[in-house]
Amino acid sequence: MDDLNAPDERTAGDGAPTRPDFDGVFAVVAQYWTARAVHAGTALGLPDLVARAPRTAPELAELTGSDPRSLHRLLRALAAVGVLRGDGGGRYTTTPLGDALRTDVPGSLASFVQMELGEAHHLTWGRLVDAVRTGEPVFERAVGRRIWDFFETDPVMNDHLGKAMTGLTAMVADAVLEAYDFAPYRRIVDVGGGEGGFLASLLTAHPAATGVVLDLPHVVEGGRARIAGAGLTDRCELVGGNFFEKVPEGGDLYTMKWVLHDWDDSAAVEILRSCRRAMSDEARLLVVDTVVPDGDDFSPSKIIDLNMMVLSGGRERTAEEFDRLLTRAGFTLTRILPTRSPSSAVEAVPIPSA
Repeated sequence: MDDLNAPDERTAGDGAPTRPDFDGVFAVVAQYWTARAVHAGTALGLPDLVARAPRTAPELAELTGSDPRSLHRLLRALAAVGVLRGDGGGRYTTTPLGDALRTDVPGSLASFVQMELGEAHHLTWGRLVDAVRTGEPVFERAVGRRIWDFFETDPVMNDHLGKAMTGLTAMVADAVLEAYDFAPYRRIVDVGGGEGGFLASLLTAHPAATGVVLDLPHVVEGGRARIAGAGLTDRCELVGGNFFEKVPEGGDLYTMKWVLHDWDDSAAVEILRSCRRAMSDEARLLVVDTVVPDGDDFSPSKIIDLNMMVLSGGRERTAEEFDRLLTRAGFTLTRILPTRSPSSAVEAVPIPSA
């Protein structure tokens, strides 16, 4: 039996003995506390309030209905991590990090924070151990509803979902446009395209193209004002439907951004086969998802993968896993283009019909 009291004989690369990194563990736990503080500050609307004018804790307490002393402590913590900035005289203002949490800036991530760090996701992540032990998503066990039913029946969270996807899409769309040449395509079908933010970016960059967004009826309904506001009503059609059943035909490029990672392999293959049935042999498929690299180096994809595991039973995939998935569905993987965002552009062509 191993002697648990024996000295640790592991060594670093230079031969020096290693010691347990207690500070590192504390830093990991502090990151969790920090995330919860950022969620609280965003829920109270602090970035919006201090962007309008520098304010003190008592002023902000009155505006938010909070206890002044407790709010002061939250403000102090948010300033310590760079979300806010104190002026030394008791007033707080915003920072570039805090500006990303304002609701009045293009691409705001305020709703993303409210969704991902809100109560439902918080409860779900609390069951990560259960997800690992059972191999099953735990959102329904934690919240009482399947994740898609939750968003469909909760107007506030559904609104946060739409705004969160819009904000995140703004982060990734330009990166994908830099990495992939969309110029040859005249009709783009965005499958599971939400409220149309990604396709709107593509069509704005390529005025000769037209497009179709397919998503659930209540989802695309929320995108009509956005498409109209972008001046794309005549070039972008919003279709309510189910991508497991039918995908619009006639596109020469089919895109899916952050769709396949929501689903396990069996469901993902069915979505891809539905796309293949709608596509001609000459069309192309572009999947925008994170690609998990080999090895143990840090990649955001490895943490995002855990989020998909607990929420929906989905997953992020390696290049090899994408290759197998696409082949099963009737496609050939042609290339994977990294972008300056965490997502990559995974291109595939249909295996020709017999």
